[in-house]
Amino acid sequence: MSVFHPIVFSMSTSNSDPACPGCRALRAEMAEMKQQFTIQLAALEDRLSRAEKNSSNSSKPPSSDIVKPPKPAPKRGKKRRQGGQPGHAKYERVFHLEEADVRHEYHLDRCPTCADQALVPVADGGQIHYQYELVERPIVLHAHQAHGYWCATCDSMQSASLPLALRQEGLVGPRLTGLIGYLKGSGHLSYTTLQALLDEGLGATLSTGMLAKVVDKVSQALATIYQPLVDALPHQTRINIDETGHKDQGRLLWTWVFGTPSFTVFHIDPTRSSQVLEDLLGTECEAVLGHDYFSAYRAFMKKAPVTVQFCLAHLIREVRFLTESTNYAVAQYGQRLLKQIKALFQLIHRRDSLQPETFQRRLEQAREHCLKTGRRTKAGGAAALMAKRFRTHGRDYFTFITCPQIEPTNNLSERALRFCVIDRRITQGTRGRKGQLWCQRFWTIRQTCHQQGIGVCHFLQKAVYAYFQGTTAPSLLPA
Repeated sequence: MSVFHPIVFSMSTSNSDPACPGCRALRAEMAEMKQQFTIQLAALEDRLSRAEKNSSNSSKPPSSDIVKPPKPAPKRGKKRRQGGQPGHAKYERVFHLEEADVRHEYHLDRCPTCADQALVPVADGGQIHYQYELVERPIVLHAHQAHGYWCATCDSMQSASLPLALRQEGLVGPRLTGLIGYLKGSGHLSYTTLQALLDEGLGATLSTGMLAKVVDKVSQALATIYQPLVDALPHQTRINIDETGHKDQGRLLWTWVFGTPSFTVFHIDPTRSSQVLEDLLGTECEAVLGHDYFSAYRAFMKKAPVTVQFCLAHLIREVRFLTESTNYAVAQYGQRLLKQIKALFQLIHRRDSLQPETFQRRLEQAREHCLKTGRRTKAGGAAALMAKRFRTHGRDYFTFITCPQIEPTNNLSERALRFCVIDRRITQGTRGRKGQLWCQRFWTIRQTCHQQGIGVCHFLQKAVYAYFQGTTAPSLLPA
């Protein structure tokens, strides 16, 4: 960027002669310099505003913040202690003696007080202490021996046949296969770490190559469970969508998440365009979609008869960024708009204290105040773009008022993506299509099992068992 040095003039321009050619040239030169300075100032302000974007005033993740946010001021009054609070019901797991796999009994042969041996057993007078423990060898090695026989009639050797499912299982049985898949996916473990855990902790010596084959079997077992969930997406009434980056051998791919009330689907794709939405949802989808203001979603709105709820949390962060602008008009516009949005949320928090009719009427009034404030501004730059957005899609930020089944924010899909982001940072992504398929299938089954209250590890073992036996796989589709 070029640097302009100030010029000191020896004459007063206020007393200059309008007819003087030198004065006219000087005024023209100063006007040109003023225009250049104005352009340069606008560019510097834009660069400064971009540099000041962080997770609190934009959609950037907290991990991208250059500096840590300031610590919150300590709260006044007595400090809240960690753990259970006074009056909180203590949680204790209730065991029953019949549940114990191994029982150890302790008896008295004499009274510890007076040494008398005339003790009478009392059924409910003792105490029971329960304890979980690993067995010495948690993993058992099975030897399936198919015996050979000599047939005198045929004059040949014959041998018994091994079950087909056993041959497909290979070295690792279905339960251990499911456990390995669970540890690999839920624990974000590398194959080396997984190998060490099985060897040192559980007593099973497996190579990393064998572990990769086992995980691939789990992935294939999940394929017939994953695809019906994908096929059911276009028929859902409410879907929250979001996307995040995915690393694959140095390439940037995209992990898409489609969250419904009963199941969640993850999909890894090379593109971040609306074509992904067309491929998975189709152009006849009539669902209520919750997502941010990304251009791919706006393009899909024009192709399908969907109802949209743009994320209000994203909007608040963008408006907060406007309030921090060095341009006074832009900052004032942002403050007015932020005030109206806060008033809307304050009203939502009072929902239980108002009559339903009163609450709905005031909610619609608050929406109109937000729309009116958002559409009007004389400021340029980012404020003008925000006002244009409100004129074009303003009402799509308040769909939740007329469609109560949709949330005003996109927190549902963002929470689902958090696990993928953690996995990406720990494992550094995938290395090929097999890894991508494994990730999207496992993430889908894991999140859906959590939604439906199903144990993930047990479900994986059931899926693997059905895959090896050639029977129907368990389904996660809602009834």
